Amino acid sequence: MIRTVAMLAFWVMALVFATFIAIPWTLIVGNINFLYKMAMWTAFHGARLAGVRVVTEGLERIDPTRTYVYMSNHVSNLDPPLLIPVIPHRTSVMVKKELFGYPIFGKIMRLGSLVPVDRGNRDAGIAAVREALAVLRQGVSMTIFVEGKRSWDGKLLPFKKGPFYLATECEVPVVPVTVVGTHEVMPKGRFSVKPGTVKLIFHEPIEQKDFGSREQLMGKVREAINAGLPPEYREAPVVATTDTNEGNARTA
Repeated sequence: MIRTVAMLAFWVMALVFATFIAIPWTLIVGNINFLYKMAMWTAFHGARLAGVRVVTEGLERIDPTRTYVYMSNHVSNLDPPLLIPVIPHRTSVMVKKELFGYPIFGKIMRLGSLVPVDRGNRDAGIAAVREALAVLRQGVSMTIFVEGKRSWDGKLLPFKKGPFYLATECEVPVVPVTVVGTHEVMPKGRFSVKPGTVKLIFHEPIEQKDFGSREQLMGKVREAINAGLPPEYREAPVVATTDTNEGNARTA
């Protein structure tokens, strides 16, 4: 609990600095870079204060000069502050539309190319995909937690379809990412952080020519993320079999 309090205190101090210095500077110059770098550094090192050690695998597969759509599993509130700072270029995320209603905060989020989304409105979800597409065309990557919410048990939930509509409309590769360990250090429903190691696995980027259909792309991303999970959280592979008596394909 002491480590968790230290993390929160660190984040609060950073917020005070941002409120009086970093945010005014950003609004004056109209450039998000300083505030973005500060936010990423603060988020990551705050979690480190809580005793979380981060190791990465596969970052050498990422070309920092290219734009990607990162698709990750989601099991903890610690996932964003640990994953996004290690991505080697600026990335956008989707956030609740309501937050854009705050005058200064909303302007900052627009400068940062964040994408508003109304999760309860299907038509608004389509609009969010279009806005995300515009962000990608500016050369800013997108990081999306494709389950749409955190998993209670560390296993994969059904994927949302929106990110795959986005991926097939844009001309950038998709990077599946597996977050391992945050379910142990801070599972959904728990406030305190338990010291431990978190592993972030960046799988081989899937190029647009290899997407196939949206359903095929979804299957490839799910297979990659699932393969990086510990055995106790991993889905059993779906194996196609043939019933010779009935002549119909089925799965086991």
